[in-house]
Amino acid sequence: MTKKYFSFLSRKNNSNCKLLIAKYFNKIQPLFIILKPMGIPIVLLFLASSDTFEPLFSVPQGFPKPVYDFTKNPLTIEKVELGRRLFYEPLLSRDGTISCASCHLSYTGFTHIDHSLSHGIDNRIGTRNSLALVNLAWNKTFMWDGAVNHLDMQALAPLSSRDEMDENMAHVVQKLQQSNRYPRFFQQAFGDSSVTGERILKVISQFMLTLVSANAKYDKVMRNEASFNEYEAKGYELFKKHCASCHTEPLFTHSGFENNGLKPDSILNDKGRMTITGRKEDSLLFKVPTLRNIEVTYPYMHDGRLPNLQMVLYHYTEGVYQSSTLAKQLRLKMPLSEEDKVNIIAFLHTLTDETFLRNPKFQYLR
Repeated sequence: MTKKYFSFLSRKNNSNCKLLIAKYFNKIQPLFIILKPMGIPIVLLFLASSDTFEPLFSVPQGFPKPVYDFTKNPLTIEKVELGRRLFYEPLLSRDGTISCASCHLSYTGFTHIDHSLSHGIDNRIGTRNSLALVNLAWNKTFMWDGAVNHLDMQALAPLSSRDEMDENMAHVVQKLQQSNRYPRFFQQAFGDSSVTGERILKVISQFMLTLVSANAKYDKVMRNEASFNEYEAKGYELFKKHCASCHTEPLFTHSGFENNGLKPDSILNDKGRMTITGRKEDSLLFKVPTLRNIEVTYPYMHDGRLPNLQMVLYHYTEGVYQSSTLAKQLRLKMPLSEEDKVNIIAFLHTLTDETFLRNPKFQYLR
């Protein structure tokens, strides 16, 4: 059909072109370039998936449609690059010592691994472990308690937090506008050198939207490009039985909130989602994190209390704290043998995406 289709387009009379596209390519977004060499119209057709935002974002095979509205913040190379610069820019903090990357390191799945709770300026310590930044175009809420409901506003939370960057947007705008470099970068991205809070937040979003992880061994198996070994295959079956209701494929999260049975910390006294909603039924509910790149994003849980995957599985089999809001999936003891745990961890390692972790496009821009 393709050969016949292009033959049709090469004719002088192509008035039925749109009808043909509508009939055979109703899920395709067409872009036409009309050239007229020697007075004869030639139509070149470039086809792109309706789920593709070329050249900077495309939906991986098997992934659902993103929830982020790209039409309101279209990605461009210049804006993504500016967002990348700002992601690594310590000027966003009050004393110029902390950047987004301080807690979200590219080679550890865009989280930190050297301490359980996030650190900010003046050696201040926060109350939670940082979430990994990955596949954010599919998220409706952000932060462990869902305090932010749009990616374009997410960066404002750490920027204004006393325990993190302890800064305000007006001063950030002033600092960037007065810098030797940033007016030029904003000129390249927006066509003028004006620095605004909205532009800062949107370009940081653009960079974070490109942080797509979809090339782990698991993904290659799903694409029939590889196979699980014996232990990974057994672990996958156990995972689907015991874990997938919350950590749903292919994003490995259902993006909601659950009480996963952690005993409340008497010092932090973190109520989770209830802090935002004020509803008792949200007490101790925290965002279900993705398990992609889980091998390198330790320590685990909202307060980083568990240092390794072995302890995570021990918690789910032996350490679940019973409370009124406990996830229904955890109200009965999870029957996992030590061999089962080894196999599940073997499967979880197949979610490590080395091409994502080592992608130079995500690293500090020199």
